[in-house]
Amino acid sequence: MNLRANSHPISRRQALARLGCGFGSLAFAAMAASASPAAPGLLSPRPTLLRARAKRMIFLFMQGGPSQVDTFDYKPALDRLDGKRHSFDDARSIAKTGAWGTEQRILRSPWAFARHGQSGQWVSDLFPHTARHVDRLCLLHGMHTEGVAHGPATLFLHCGSTNFVRPSIGSWVSYGLGTENENLPAFVSLAPSLGNGGPRNWGSAFLPPVHQGTALGSAGRPPAEITFRSLPSPGSDTAARQRHFDLLRSLNAEQTRNAAADPAVEAALHSYELAWRMQSHAPAILDLSQESADTLALYGIGEKGTDEFGRQCLAARRLCESGVRFVQVTYGDNTANPRWDQHSDLPKHAIHAQATDKPVAGLLADLARRGLLDDTLVWWGAEFGRTPYAQDNGTGRDHNPGGFTTWLAGAGVRPGMAYGATDELGHLAVEGRVHMHDLHATLLHLLGLDHERLTFRHEGREHRLTDVHGDVVRSILA
Repeated sequence: MNLRANSHPISRRQALARLGCGFGSLAFAAMAASASPAAPGLLSPRPTLLRARAKRMIFLFMQGGPSQVDTFDYKPALDRLDGKRHSFDDARSIAKTGAWGTEQRILRSPWAFARHGQSGQWVSDLFPHTARHVDRLCLLHGMHTEGVAHGPATLFLHCGSTNFVRPSIGSWVSYGLGTENENLPAFVSLAPSLGNGGPRNWGSAFLPPVHQGTALGSAGRPPAEITFRSLPSPGSDTAARQRHFDLLRSLNAEQTRNAAADPAVEAALHSYELAWRMQSHAPAILDLSQESADTLALYGIGEKGTDEFGRQCLAARRLCESGVRFVQVTYGDNTANPRWDQHSDLPKHAIHAQATDKPVAGLLADLARRGLLDDTLVWWGAEFGRTPYAQDNGTGRDHNPGGFTTWLAGAGVRPGMAYGATDELGHLAVEGRVHMHDLHATLLHLLGLDHERLTFRHEGREHRLTDVHGDVVRSILA
């Protein structure tokens, strides 16, 4: 066999060595697909082009779509017109019937609304604890988005696209800002749902794999599973683990010395080094027993109905406090019909509100008393809202991407404010309309990132979270 090519001769020994490295790279690339990424250097803190109002973000994902007209968007007309037939034009009707304009029965809210706080914002009886913090909230009533089904709309919420494989917002934040703590991942997703896009909702797509989110636990599973898995117990042999790690690192270095740089391989190797550093840092961060009884009670931990989500919210605070840039907390499950998805039994909203209200209020109070709310952005929302009419004239509400409410709190946003509005019935956004692309642009702006300049070149074009759309909603900035 002739092992000479052009003017660059190599020996048989060199050829075998390079082939060996190639097989090693293939193996590392396979391992990279499931690695939990983070790396010093690759994830070092980066300066921002804009003045950052927030250093980090917590996203409280209400999977399934809470009804805006039963939570934060008070519409007296629903009481007056309850039971009457009305013509509605929306994307959901055309998706089902192929035609605009369907007659539906208006359905009033089962819950009473009242004004709260000095700002006098409307909140329903579903959220008595959150209502006490309404002067901290910036309510966006004119939200609208893409996708009429959970899958496309959930992907659009996280990735800015209903069908193409794109990086999630947490990965973009990691890519743009790096990490505040080299001993922890930059992006963590707590109890994510495996449905409606699953890992794509915390994936890095074509961004370097080190920016992929680290998933802890799974939606609907016991809170005890929300942990960094496979870390050794405190009593294990530290010296033996150090020798094992040193050997692994030397083998990795030998394998990659002559190989071309491969982001997937680099992510896998760095993930192993991160796992080593995490052994002495991560276990304590998720050890909620270190918190006082007062703090546990604040989140509803130990109480029936609120314990599960309360633990997730408290874990989010501890992760952010320790330097994680982006933490997503999912209230959801892995069924075909997510928790807030009440097509035929709207009163079940009360169960989910009770499970999340006190933990969310506790998170806001805890962040504020620790001074963390000053540089932490909190985002509460879902993939879409719900219709003001009864679905199929029944007892629930259908999907509604045309008008719904989300809220922000904390660093950089105007507190005690309501921005935008839906129509008289709470169906479509008509004033202060904020598209999901606009919300993404605004969230990045608050973190000091310009959504038009935070780009990554892939397949011959520059990509960004907001595609070629999006405007910062400057009216809500503090």
